Amino acid sequence: MKKIFGKIGAFFKQGRQIIKKPFVALANSKAVKWYFDSKFHKGWIKLWTDYAFWMHIPLSMLLVFIMEWLSRHSLVQACGFVVDHTGPFLFNSYCIFVALSIVFLSRRRGWWRLFISMIFIILGIINCIILLNRVSPFGYTDLYMISDLLTMQDSNYFSATQAIISIIALIIYIIILVIYAKFGPKKKDVKPFWQRLVLVIALFISLYPTTIFLRSSGVMTSYFGNLSQGYLDYGYLYGFSTSVLDRGMNRPFGYSDSKIKSIIEADQAYVDSIQTTTYDIAGEDGQSDGNLTVTEIDTGDNKPNIVVMLLESFYDVSECEFLETSEDPIPFVHYLEDNYSTGHCIVPVVGAGTCNSEFEILTGLSCNFFGPGEYPQKTILKETDVESYADVLHDDGYATHIVHNNGGNFYSRANAFSMMGFDTFSSKEMLDITEYTPLGNWPTDDILIGGTMDAMDSTAGSDFVYTITVEGHGSYPTYPVETDPAIKVKANGKTEGENYAWEYYVNRIYNVDDFLKQYIDALDSRGEDTLVIMFGDHLPTMGLTEDEVATGDLYQTKYFTWNNFGMPKEDKDLTTYQLVSEYLNRLGIHNGNINAYHQRVMAEGKKYGTGDYMNDLRLLQYDIMYGNRYTYKYGTSYKPTEIEMGVLDVTIDKAYFFNGRYHIYGEQFTKWSKVFVNGEQVPTKYESGQVLSIKASDVKNGDIITVCQMGSSDTVFRESNKYVVVDPSYAEEDIVTEEDEEEESADN
Repeated sequence: MKKIFGKIGAFFKQGRQIIKKPFVALANSKAVKWYFDSKFHKGWIKLWTDYAFWMHIPLSMLLVFIMEWLSRHSLVQACGFVVDHTGPFLFNSYCIFVALSIVFLSRRRGWWRLFISMIFIILGIINCIILLNRVSPFGYTDLYMISDLLTMQDSNYFSATQAIISIIALIIYIIILVIYAKFGPKKKDVKPFWQRLVLVIALFISLYPTTIFLRSSGVMTSYFGNLSQGYLDYGYLYGFSTSVLDRGMNRPFGYSDSKIKSIIEADQAYVDSIQTTTYDIAGEDGQSDGNLTVTEIDTGDNKPNIVVMLLESFYDVSECEFLETSEDPIPFVHYLEDNYSTGHCIVPVVGAGTCNSEFEILTGLSCNFFGPGEYPQKTILKETDVESYADVLHDDGYATHIVHNNGGNFYSRANAFSMMGFDTFSSKEMLDITEYTPLGNWPTDDILIGGTMDAMDSTAGSDFVYTITVEGHGSYPTYPVETDPAIKVKANGKTEGENYAWEYYVNRIYNVDDFLKQYIDALDSRGEDTLVIMFGDHLPTMGLTEDEVATGDLYQTKYFTWNNFGMPKEDKDLTTYQLVSEYLNRLGIHNGNINAYHQRVMAEGKKYGTGDYMNDLRLLQYDIMYGNRYTYKYGTSYKPTEIEMGVLDVTIDKAYFFNGRYHIYGEQFTKWSKVFVNGEQVPTKYESGQVLSIKASDVKNGDIITVCQMGSSDTVFRESNKYVVVDPSYAEEDIVTEEDEEEESADN
């Protein structure tokens, strides 16, 4: 063993010498020696030794410039930031200057200077890569997504190549720091430590009044209406810093028990005053049933099912100024717009951040009150529950479901939906997905039809279903994928690669349009009163600008509806936090604290986004999520639920040994089904929705097997019945006891 270790040690020693040789040769070269003996080098070292404080000024500016260059993917645009946004550029530089002052607390100033500088460079590199794949820049909330990222290697979000490059770069960085720490110079003849400490503390303290002054003077801002544009206008470092410091909600001015009570009482007075609204409901023959009222619709067996559908990256390309298509890619959507209520939907995000549109649509609360780029599903909903429309409809006897063809743990959805009070969640792990988009990176949405029908069939009475699609998800390839796409596209003024990307996207929403028709046909065939509200969560990640969209607003998508009980067509532009409440109002559903608030202020004619509308909403939102919950004291109180993953039982019916494998037959198997033998997971092969197989050597006679639907991070979402393995070739060994031997001797 010593010889083996000796050979291994010799191998590494020889390798070290080989690697070290060229570096030693370089260090001893005449050119290097000339440089170190030159006046320039000595003068440079003297500058950093004697005038380090002042040298940090140009270094700070250089670091900010590099970060902006990386973030904007353009040297010219980085120069434009310096010229056109000089104030923010200087403030970003001052922030780095303050951070660099930490070096004065140590004798190893060079090491700390390198360490701090590289942190900022790494942030710039990360943002550079992030912006190649989405519109929203890298923020602090993305750090909460690391657990999701690590479970998605070699996926749509995080390729294996990117993972390897990241690891190699991190190792190189650590090696450089270790070498510098060991061989780097130490500062001599430094000033007393207390003087250096006072300087550093004073500089850090100065950041607060400086920030307040610049915000009050308009040079900087505390809120980004457009996160991406905010980072561009005020600098990436400032944007990232606000995402770190401005998280959650601050206590609003005027927050108190009495104030919340007055809001709740006003809402309740409005609800009490509402007169029954009369709808002209069409009968089965298409003729009017007369004065059938919403109250009559909303009682007994006639409560309509309510389906809210989030359409990933859905955009009506007829509103794109430069795009031409060979035919209408979304004819069914346009049919819905012509015949049922529709409008533009004002969403909180552009190009990414689906879960924030989701948060607003399900809760009626606003993401504008959180920190820039914050995902409440990854932050506050980890700690507390929140009132949602699922809670409101529970009170009216609805069963509440979610159906989604992506991972149950992504965006911490399983937890978030539990905190919102939903009953069941059928994520991709519960769905037998076999069809994918041409790139193979996203499931097609047709699987959601069966998933929705199963959810609605699982309970008696009326259902509230929230359905999330993914087929329209980016990114979109800048090369041809389909040889003969159904819809031909011409993107005027765009590059060939951009044209290919648009053509791919348009053909995805063409398929989504067909899916929507099939989905609504399936709902209609149930013979139950049903309302469907569909909306785009954000514009696609295509680099659209405001002058390229008909609305002139990158935060406007569309919503459209369908119903089979004669609800009158009434078009209206709404925000995501208003949308569901508006339609519950039309159905005569007024309960719920947030729901009643929206219905009252909309009835009073207050406009979304204004102080009159938002101030009291901010108070209610803070109270429910961070405050003392006076809302639940004077209004209706809600609690989270123990959400059930999936609605159909996973079952094992039978199993056989064949050809070296153990084949398991049953129901509701998916690609995320894994076999457990005596409680231990074993490698599993998905054969079909009814068949799984494992190696025959992984089981033996008498073992107990189960099938579990597995989410990321080894989460068991659902478990099958237990099944005892029976091996026909198994024969029990004869065990001879002492009593048997005695009996045999007596017989003889």
